[in-house]
Amino acid sequence: MSGKLEALKPQRKIELYSGNYFAACTLGGIIACGPTHALVTPLDLVKCRRQVDDKLYKSNTQAWKMIYRKEGLRGVFFGWSPTFVGYSFQGAGKYGCYEIFKYLYGDKLAPNANKTLVYLAASASAEFIADIALCPFEAIKVRMQTTLPPFAHSLREGMSKVLAEEGVAGLYKGLYPLWGRQIPYTMVKFATFEKAVEQIYKTLGKPKESYNSLQQTGVSFLGGYIAGVGCAVVSHPADVMVSRLNSDRKPGEGAGQAMTRIYSKIGFGGLWNGLPVRIVMIGTLTAFQWLIYDSFKVYLGLPTTGGH
Repeated sequence: MSGKLEALKPQRKIELYSGNYFAACTLGGIIACGPTHALVTPLDLVKCRRQVDDKLYKSNTQAWKMIYRKEGLRGVFFGWSPTFVGYSFQGAGKYGCYEIFKYLYGDKLAPNANKTLVYLAASASAEFIADIALCPFEAIKVRMQTTLPPFAHSLREGMSKVLAEEGVAGLYKGLYPLWGRQIPYTMVKFATFEKAVEQIYKTLGKPKESYNSLQQTGVSFLGGYIAGVGCAVVSHPADVMVSRLNSDRKPGEGAGQAMTRIYSKIGFGGLWNGLPVRIVMIGTLTAFQWLIYDSFKVYLGLPTTGGH
């Protein structure tokens, strides 16, 4: 009888920490990041425009009403295509490489190292790579969303214009501030998530394995939201600077020179423009990303992230 019950249990087809495992995590990152970022394009659109010009709209609600009245639903989701493509690439690097580096640093190179340090090092390494893939699409997205009339009306048009006018360098002029925004963001996102999930299971008083898959993915969602709020606050000044650089950097101007000029114009307070909407956006976004990512892992018969 026990043999029959064992036969009925789902068998894991993907070996942990194998090439197929890391490939599955990479695909999970694409599924988790590309669609979710595209869905919050209306929030991102208004956030970016208000970061660049805080007098453009009096409130987020007014902004969406004005945009919808003038351009319809397409206007509200303006910039979704570079967002979808860029963050799909970034999700692949962010999640896939995180799993690789976490295994490499924590299991292979330093098995006795502090777990939090492993999470921080693995997430920083992963994001460094992921941003190289994201940067060209982020540059086009920000230009499309923050210029009126728009710099371009589609990803293809934007890519062609940048390459024709500035070459490949034009697609990467925001890379350093992007690293400055995304690497701390991802370090907080992954380390806080791992620790939050661990603490949630401790609070619940039972080991992770005693909960079913649905309950575990619920913990992932809650841990993701907690992590998302921290991400938003830590990375917001750099996010503002990325938006400003991509919309207001003069030809031939160095990144440091441009940031100094922009900061002298907006001041410290200007670095926090749009923070409330970004907290809502990133908190919700991060929660759903972890929910989707871990649900995908469960679907493949793999364990959810964290809580060990």
